[in-house]
Amino acid sequence: MNRFLVTDIGELVTCGGGVKRGAAMKNAGAVKDGAFFVADGVIQAVGSREELEKRYRGEARFSCNGALVTPGFVDSHTHAVFGGERSEEFSMRLRGASYMSVMESGGGIAATVAATRAATEEELVRRGKEHLARMLAFGVTTAEVKSGYGLDTETELKQLSAVKKLGKIQPVELVPTYMGAHAVPAGTTAEAYIERCVNEILPKIAESGLAEFADIFCEEGVFSLSQSEKYLLKAGSLGFRLKLHADEMVSLGGAGLGARLGAVSADHLLKIGKEDIARLAKSDTIATVLPLTAFCLGEDYAPARALIDGGAIVAAASDFNPGSCCSCSVPLLIALCCIYMKMSVEETLTALTINGAAACGREKSSGSIEVGKQADFVVFSCNKKEFLPYYTGMNLVKTVFKKGVRAYG
Repeated sequence: MNRFLVTDIGELVTCGGGVKRGAAMKNAGAVKDGAFFVADGVIQAVGSREELEKRYRGEARFSCNGALVTPGFVDSHTHAVFGGERSEEFSMRLRGASYMSVMESGGGIAATVAATRAATEEELVRRGKEHLARMLAFGVTTAEVKSGYGLDTETELKQLSAVKKLGKIQPVELVPTYMGAHAVPAGTTAEAYIERCVNEILPKIAESGLAEFADIFCEEGVFSLSQSEKYLLKAGSLGFRLKLHADEMVSLGGAGLGARLGAVSADHLLKIGKEDIARLAKSDTIATVLPLTAFCLGEDYAPARALIDGGAIVAAASDFNPGSCCSCSVPLLIALCCIYMKMSVEETLTALTINGAAACGREKSSGSIEVGKQADFVVFSCNKKEFLPYYTGMNLVKTVFKKGVRAYG
């Protein structure tokens, strides 16, 4: 079925009209009794059911039976390809250990680095496929996936090669990011490792063509502002688009650095200062909030309300990873955005669709139900968007389409 009319929709949330900042995020493009026509995986028309049923009389129909329909979700920050697991570390945090204290004692990212170095590419692909199947079941049709669990050339390339293979064998569209500057490897210093990334690893990753973005963990005790700037400037000169983990543990100024360098996104932002909120609001750098991570770590949430009210472009993503956030639960993410971060349902959907697409460079093809976009959409077992946080943490996804093909349900 490569030509069909999607009809009998209870509420159609298009998230159309382009990337949104500030007050505009409240406009999620909700349409009562809407419909849209799909041909060859692309949306050809969007309008009222009555109008489109007349125009496309005789074409195949997909009836949603009165259900809510939204664009496919775009998870713009994940670490979904890795070796090993860190359940004991999670238990340590439950007993009172902090994330940074676990990391400083040789756990954390270092533990996953050892497991990922030991894993074969085939093992990374197999486990990554399992993770992506879970994400698809939550309505995710596009996801960014970072490397960063090798901290050497060979393993980083292995991770990125696994991401490329995964993009070919399962439905979720993947956006690859090189994040070699995820931690300081054992036996060296942050300064020496950044020099190695700049002079050796980044050029080899660029030559491989396996990554679109470059990311860095700009954080006290990891990589400083000056080290992050050096790394990102080199990455930009090699053709990478830029991202950074910023202001997660302390207010270091990473978000402001991202805005100054024209990064596509600055992510985490739990400790972002007022000055950097204003800098993001005046820039096109997307503020990506990751409430599942704050929830899992027991930390305060990023100030999403202040970012939106200040005029920033805000996206929301899972940060699925084996350590600080072993969850890709979109239903829980939606609940946290609405209940604890004081975002409206409309703002949350905007953050998870068109703004998330922009945060991984896919806003022209994904993130909204509009003419010319990929037919990536989700049909729910409820009839209106307000049920998404109301059924708190419960998965209401019934069917998922990717490029006009039923991928789940």
